[in-house]
Amino acid sequence: MTTLPPAPSPCSFCPYKTEVPSGVWSEEDYAKLPIYDRPTWSQPPRLFQCHVHDRDADGARVCGGWAGCHDMTQSLSLRLAQAFGQISPETARAIRDYVSPVPLFASGAEAAAHGTREIHNPGPDARHAIDKLRRTRSDLT
Repeated sequence: MTTLPPAPSPCSFCPYKTEVPSGVWSEEDYAKLPIYDRPTWSQPPRLFQCHVHDRDADGARVCGGWAGCHDMTQSLSLRLAQAFGQISPETARAIRDYVSPVPLFASGAEAAAHGTREIHNPGPDARHAIDKLRRTRSDLT
């Protein structure tokens, strides 16, 4: 499967966006965010895919919120994907140079703390987002 660069803007329900309500994603999803804050040698080796558009017929899209939040010059997964030819030089450059047009949390830890705050009792906006995501992604429970 082809790895695509981030979309021009993070998806509507990106867990890195400050405007997304708390409690939209699972605890497991939020737990993935802070591990990309770690020093390079301790980060996951895989690129972080978009939560909504990762099953695109053209390939898997890298999460724009992830690319915009974390320092991609220090990203282990980006370095490995480049070294093993899993992404094109153009895609690597697009990920490294990505700047989000919308506000993002300053770190994966901040995004995860916000996201899990209301995870057991999501508010009306979060419930609306969850319902919309369920219609978009049939693999969600």
